Amino acid sequence: MTQEIILNADPRERTGSNKARVIRRIDVMIPAVIYGNELPGENIKLPLNELTKASENELFYTQVLKIKIGEKEEKVVLKELQRDPAKGKFLHADFLRVSSKTKLKVVVPFRYMNEEECAGVKMEGGILTKLLREIEVLCLAGNIPEAIEVDVTEIALGDGIRLTEVALPEGAEISGLEDGQDQMVVSVNAPKAVEEEPVEIEGEEGAEAGSEGEEGAEASDSAESPDEGSEES
Repeated sequence: MTQEIILNADPRERTGSNKARVIRRIDVMIPAVIYGNELPGENIKLPLNELTKASENELFYTQVLKIKIGEKEEKVVLKELQRDPAKGKFLHADFLRVSSKTKLKVVVPFRYMNEEECAGVKMEGGILTKLLREIEVLCLAGNIPEAIEVDVTEIALGDGIRLTEVALPEGAEISGLEDGQDQMVVSVNAPKAVEEEPVEIEGEEGAEAGSEGEEGAEASDSAESPDEGSEES
């Protein structure tokens, strides 16, 4: 079961950049807005510690969230989380209201199953190559998949699984496939051959150096030795 992320918020009456700085520094909260679903926008502020903890969960960016404002609850998805480009601190958050029938485009990670049992790896010595880590899907807000599972058990050496072959959760579809944008998700390839450099044998080099030294010595001796005939004359 998908974990539900709940945030507590307070109404925000003060707006504008100066007021937002006061909220961040004095209130230790982050300004935010909720909009959409044909309802007026609502300015809120979220406790910094709650937003920080929620942002550490990858589901915060892909799943439906619940925001409690007093006695009222809003179901939303995160649309934008602004950070200070230099310090990385949170500046502002935008949330979109959703209902169970709202269609959304969300980025969902792939979850590769049975990697150790992959036929092309286990039986044929291939290497499993994951070409995609995530994909954008179109689905209902009430049925956003936590991940898309890809079973690699039956992939043989030289084969793979393409987007059109991935089993999607009910109600989900991959954007762009109808336009022929199919691509490989995962494949099993033969390991690349490593060319070994020729190894020079030190003994041979030493022998060659030794012979060259001997030849040089003989040439030196012959040059230094006086000719016997000249001494007699």
